[in-house]
This record gives sequence, structure tokens and C-alpha cells, in this order.
Amino acid sequence: MTSSNPAFSQDMFAGYDQVYGAPRSLTTTVQGTMGKTFLLLAILSATGLWSWNAVGTGQMSIGVMIGAALAGFVISLVTIFKPTFAPWTAPVYAAMQGVFLGGLSQIIDSQVRAQQGLNGQFQGIALQAVSLTVGVTLVMLFLYASGTIRVTDKLRSGIIMATGALALFYVVSMLLRMFGVTMPLIWSATPMGIGFSLLVVGLAAFNLLLDFDFIEEAARREAPKYMEWYGAFGLMVTLVWLYLEILRLLQKIANSRD
Repeated sequence: MTSSNPAFSQDMFAGYDQVYGAPRSLTTTVQGTMGKTFLLLAILSATGLWSWNAVGTGQMSIGVMIGAALAGFVISLVTIFKPTFAPWTAPVYAAMQGVFLGGLSQIIDSQVRAQQGLNGQFQGIALQAVSLTVGVTLVMLFLYASGTIRVTDKLRSGIIMATGALALFYVVSMLLRMFGVTMPLIWSATPMGIGFSLLVVGLAAFNLLLDFDFIEEAARREAPKYMEWYGAFGLMVTLVWLYLEILRLLQKIANSRD
């Protein structure tokens, strides 16, 4: 089992086949993983709403948002290298990401409202991004569960290579930006920039298929119970990425119509 999500690797299930027959209360189940995913989403939503209101009323600075984002990144690394910590680190990761996403969404939403005025088409851009993220996730879940799209080795390899190339592109763009060079595909509201964001959103959506496959494989191999938290954490990583890319796409479309 290999996934382009850094939380999932092909060595994750090494040795788990030997625990077949263990009580369900001690092993991973799909239902248990989904339940923990909803719990993490609830935590993220709660801290996100708090952050949204705090930034909107001027009670929270951008520095707090950046600190939450960095904390979430560090916690994600700890979780990836120590999956047994997931029952404790995954909720903290969700809380930190909620603080960051809520504040960032408020800033972008306010900018779009200021640009478009009261009758702008993209009023409530953050809510639109949330709705689209939920919609895309449900569509991909249906396509996976119905067998319409099967996670074959060929598809898995293609998604992994594309995601790796995108990650490299982002790293190079960050390095270039330190020297004053901006990559127009990432930030510009041109047709090419919008097209690039559409491709990235599509790639993030296809990564959900690998996450679903990982969760199902963990249940099939009767992985230890903590893997439910780890599977939920990995799915959260992709959902956060998907939301950010959809939010960026909507912002580009809104700016292109000014």
C-alpha cells in the first residue's frame, strides 16, 4: 500500500497480517476511522469558527495564525514518524489547523467582499469553499465505494508521481520567492493560473481515493486500534489541502472578474 499522502507509506502495515482473528475492539475498522474523522472535523470546525470570529473582530493577530500553522506542521511530522501518538496528536493537529484555516478564510473572505462590494458574486467565498470541499469529498467517496474508480497500481503510481512533482514545484517556487521571483501559475488570476488551480484541486481530490484505500486496507489487515486515529489524521491532511486549493481557486476567479 503506497500513498502520495505523506502520512501513508507502503511499510505502514508491515507485520499486521499476523493479527487476523483479533477482537474488533482491538483492531481498526472503517466505521471507527470514519467516526474519528468526524470528531477531528468537529474540532477543526470549532477552532475554525473561533478563529474566524477572532480575526473578524481584531482580537487575533496574523502571528497567532502563523504560529498555529507551524505548530500543526510540526505535530503532523511527529504523527507521521510516530503513528502510535496519533490518538493524542491528531486532535491537536485538527485544532491548530482550525485556527489557521479560520483566520485565513476570514482574511480572504474580507478581501473579496471589499473588492466586489455588497452585490459581488463571490460573497461568502469561504462558505462556498467549504461546500465545494464537502461536495468533492462525497463525490470521490461515491466513486470509490461504487467501484467506478478503482485504485489500481497504475492509478496509484500516477497520483503519487503527480503529487510529488507538484510538491517539488511548490518548494522551488518558495525558494524563488525568497529572491523576489514569483511563479504566476500559483498566484495569478489569469486563465493559466486558474487552470493550474483546477488541476491542483483535481489532484487533491484524487488523493482522497488513496486515503480511502488506505483506511480500507488497514481494516482488512486488522491493524492496531490506534491506526483508526492515524487514518483519520491522514484523511484530514488531504481535506485541509483540498480546502486550501479550492479557496485559492475561488479567490483567483473572483479577482479575475474585478
